[in-house]
Amino acid sequence: MTATLQTASPRKSTGASISIDAVSKKYGDNTVLEAVDLDIRAGEFLTLLGASGSGKSTLLNIIAGFIRPNSGTVKVDGRDITSLPPHKRGFGMVFQHYALFPHMSVADNVAFPLKRQKVAKNEIRTRVAEALEMVELGHLGNRRPAELSGGQQQRVALARAIVFRPRVLLMDEPLGALDKLLREQLQLEIRRLHQEMGITFVFVTHDQDEALMMSDRIALLRNGRIVQLGTPEQLYAEPNCRYSAEFVGASNIFTGTIQANGFIDDADGQHYRIPEGADRDGRSLMIRPERLHIATETAFVPESMNRVEAIVEDCIYLGSSRTVQLRTPAGRRLLARTDVPRVPDGVVPGARVYAYWDVHDSRVLD
Repeated sequence: MTATLQTASPRKSTGASISIDAVSKKYGDNTVLEAVDLDIRAGEFLTLLGASGSGKSTLLNIIAGFIRPNSGTVKVDGRDITSLPPHKRGFGMVFQHYALFPHMSVADNVAFPLKRQKVAKNEIRTRVAEALEMVELGHLGNRRPAELSGGQQQRVALARAIVFRPRVLLMDEPLGALDKLLREQLQLEIRRLHQEMGITFVFVTHDQDEALMMSDRIALLRNGRIVQLGTPEQLYAEPNCRYSAEFVGASNIFTGTIQANGFIDDADGQHYRIPEGADRDGRSLMIRPERLHIATETAFVPESMNRVEAIVEDCIYLGSSRTVQLRTPAGRRLLARTDVPRVPDGVVPGARVYAYWDVHDSRVLD
């Protein structure tokens, strides 16, 4: 599991609330969004997460005003803006491609939206300096975009989006073109900016680790609908369906049926105990890899635990942790993830072991 970043409490919110009511969008016979309802709280960091074609970017562009829905409304602080053009909504916008003017300096790029609004020159200088300091580029105002790294260029794009002090900042996969290290650095920077500014952030990504790290809440989309809405912890620890469990984080999933005495695996008929109050109509049993333990002998498995015999297929070293790939006699593949010091001796490819888990660490899903 990717831990959610814990930060200091943000200053008082200056952001706007956004209410999306029954928004649908079609292109011919293709339904991209279907009656989507979503309330975004003032000042929160909400991520629209989903695979390609899920409708997340379309929904963001409807909020921005670049796309008109076929039906439904978009309201900001209770005011209907569905028919309002983008330039009158007052939102900041950051795209994956920086769209900087190559012939202008960094400072002039950031000042551009203020000049279009005919803001006084002294005020422009003050706001540009403030915005560049917020993204830690105050010393590079005289450079051209070509003289900056990709991460620095994306920071310039961020500064340009916040320089006119919007109440809402929309971001469409802004880190998609960056390498892993730069992405991780800017994830922290964007989260810090949100905490400092207190405005509403709506962020689009297909990267579940990015969503878990940065968000206050996540809306997971599939086929134009919101599958689950909740905090990162809720989506990871309490997925409401199999799709959510598989999309957000790695998971071990058994397919079967629930009978009076528990969950029966379709693959081999093996019986597993389930948590009290589990959905009796569920067809899947999910256990996260870090909740799956390994023992080399049955004597090491507590009686209260569910267990299944397996063969070790591979052990992958990941620095502080190790991922062990397992295969059951019925052919089901499992993942266990644990701290390196906790991997038992004898857990090597080809070894016969027992995978086990606490009943309360599993979840029954539709």
